[in-house]
Amino acid sequence: MELTLLENTDDGRFEVRDPEGQVAGFIDYLRAAQSMILVHTEVSEQFKGQGVGSRLVRATLDALQDEGITVVNECPFIQRFLARHPGEYDWVQ
Repeated sequence: MELTLLENTDDGRFEVRDPEGQVAGFIDYLRAAQSMILVHTEVSEQFKGQGVGSRLVRATLDALQDEGITVVNECPFIQRFLARHPGEYDWVQ
């Protein structure tokens, strides 16, 4: 399934959407000048068990790394993702 990452600044979250525009999952965040705190990850019920959460986290972290801001994680789902990918996202605090 093709997913597109979008930043929804009005709601303070990154979203992945399917080709029809339906939100498959999102990561809530708090943004400051040059940092972002990742607070919560959620996958819509109909998309669970399809790897959407991991794809959402990877796409979000890749986009934030390209942006060059400090990322602080407070989300347990993202923490588990980071533990499964040692060394790949060492820049996340």
